[in-house]
Amino acid sequence: MERLLPAAEEGGRTGRVIEILMLQALAHQTQGNVPAALACLERVVTLAEPEGYVRVFVDQGPPMASLLRAAAKQGIARNYVRRLLAAVSETEHDSPVKQALIEPLSERELDVLRLLGTDLDGPDIARELMVSLNTVRTHTKNIYAKLAVNNRRAAVRRAAELGLSRTRNRQP
Repeated sequence: MERLLPAAEEGGRTGRVIEILMLQALAHQTQGNVPAALACLERVVTLAEPEGYVRVFVDQGPPMASLLRAAAKQGIARNYVRRLLAAVSETEHDSPVKQALIEPLSERELDVLRLLGTDLDGPDIARELMVSLNTVRTHTKNIYAKLAVNNRRAAVRRAAELGLSRTRNRQP
């Protein structure tokens, strides 16, 4: 990453710079070097805030939430960090806490599963999620494999049995 960062900076690829710095922050945190992690995170936040980046932080899950809480205590970009923590917290509450599956469903697969429990057909689901029909079909195939079912109704029923039914009842 040490090599990639200068190249991304020279190329004006801010999104890549943010991703690289974020990974460095998480790596420092994993190594127990919180001051270095916070220094990287402060730089990330400085670059990300003007563009309103949120998802890249949320996607990092609990390790990033922990780092953001530490940043909040340090007073780093107070308002933006609070906004990011709220987004991380909201995502944690929306996700099933535990899935009794060998391979858990991804967030996107959970989105597709939720819509499988509605009256929408494949093309409507694709429009709702703003993806191609082939993408919906791929996600559906993965859902069926992970839930060990072979049709839509069985997938919805199995999701309810596993406690994933919350995803079914949320409004699109």
